[in-house]
Amino acid sequence: MTVNMTKGQAISLQKADGGTLTAVRMGLGWQAAKRRGLFGSRTREIDLDASAVLFADKQPVDVVFFRHLQSDDGSVRHTGDNLVGGVGQGGDDESILVDLQRVPVHIDQIVFTVNSFTGQTFQEVQNAFCRIVDETNGQELARYTLDGGGQYTAQIMAKVSRVGGGWQMTALGNPANGRTFQDLMPAILPQL
Repeated sequence: MTVNMTKGQAISLQKADGGTLTAVRMGLGWQAAKRRGLFGSRTREIDLDASAVLFADKQPVDVVFFRHLQSDDGSVRHTGDNLVGGVGQGGDDESILVDLQRVPVHIDQIVFTVNSFTGQTFQEVQNAFCRIVDETNGQELARYTLDGGGQYTAQIMAKVSRVGGGWQMTALGNPANGRTFQDLMPAILPQL
């Protein structure tokens, strides 16, 4: 059963049977919004990029994104860059896989961000979402839908944090500006 998350909502990433999740996928999907023009409606390709920044005690220690597809320890992996979105027609256009059992113990938070590498604002994006899937069985656990567009080029979507012996996901949904995860660091740090 999927939980449709609202901004700021946190959910425990536990299996329905009480077991612990071992591997999750953060999926990102989007489509270019149709624009009305003199000769009808048209869309423009939009290159959104998913990133995962790994933190230890509020300090960034590694990042996974389209130019660094795997964390140094191998626990987090990006499946590849999608330059246009909408390919999955409602499915994931970009994915980041997290092997929770392999995440080093000093990593206490993983923040997922989305940015428009080509600089378009989210007014030009529609049907954008971030979701967490149990990678062992494909079951969607949580979904955060980006409602409405705005004059910003990035979104700090969600974070996964260690809580006791398990993990918890928090939907952040905070708008920001920047073409890369590096540009977003000043906006990420207050979310930790």
